[in-house]
Amino acid sequence: MSDSNAVIQTSMLSRTFGSLTAVRDLNLVVPSGAIFGVLGPNGAGKSTTIKMLTTLLPPTAGRAAVAGYDIARQAADVRRHIGYVPQLLSADGALTGRENLELSASLYRVPRTERRRRIDDALAFMDLTNSANQVVRTYSGGMIRRLELAQAMLHEPTVLFLDEPTIGLDPLARRAVWDRLLQLKANGRMTVLLTTHDMEEAEALCDAVAIMHQGTIARSGRPADLRAALGVDATLEDVFADAVGGAIEEGGSYRDVGRVRQTARRLG
Repeated sequence: MSDSNAVIQTSMLSRTFGSLTAVRDLNLVVPSGAIFGVLGPNGAGKSTTIKMLTTLLPPTAGRAAVAGYDIARQAADVRRHIGYVPQLLSADGALTGRENLELSASLYRVPRTERRRRIDDALAFMDLTNSANQVVRTYSGGMIRRLELAQAMLHEPTVLFLDEPTIGLDPLARRAVWDRLLQLKANGRMTVLLTTHDMEEAEALCDAVAIMHQGTIARSGRPADLRAALGVDATLEDVFADAVGGAIEEGGSYRDVGRVRQTARRLG
């Protein structure tokens, strides 16, 4: 754990649930300023990994550092330096967009003297200024996701974690979220780690990806390099299939399917 340019670094990180090993001996390095994608079929360990890195779940073995802080020994410091947008809806539909951001600013302890400016900047960056005073339950799915990104960015985190950030969105809304993430990267404002099943999303956004299978990293690198290593006409989807042994993803467990459908329905 000594890469000076690494904002996220893990060493033999593992998590078990009884006899089930969800993540096994994970070694991961994410450099500063990158958009890094974690891909994999349902049950591969993606969500468990992101929960450990955001201190929501303690590791069973191994170590990890985020923004220079150990996730087990310095969890509070890690939380101060990260933003997190989960799969499930995190904005309050009964509040306006601005009220959601004011609540987030308070929870993140953004200094009172800076709150108005940061909220206005976040609304403008996410193209939500004109709808800031509307109740969030009237927002489209894409607007809700952009609001959740704004909430997670208010305290100017070093690392932004996104778990399936465009799940349930239509193509136009998905592109709008992509545009904001690419702007963040261009501005050099933060490092982004995202999980996704969408190969097009990974190609469009990610500087590098790690493909997880059965709790371990089966393949990692720049999307173009991974495609080139497989063959002239290979797609990232081909790389994915090759990395997981060509296994057909059946869509996960009953709980997985229910969660995805619930998120899609709530996002419109």
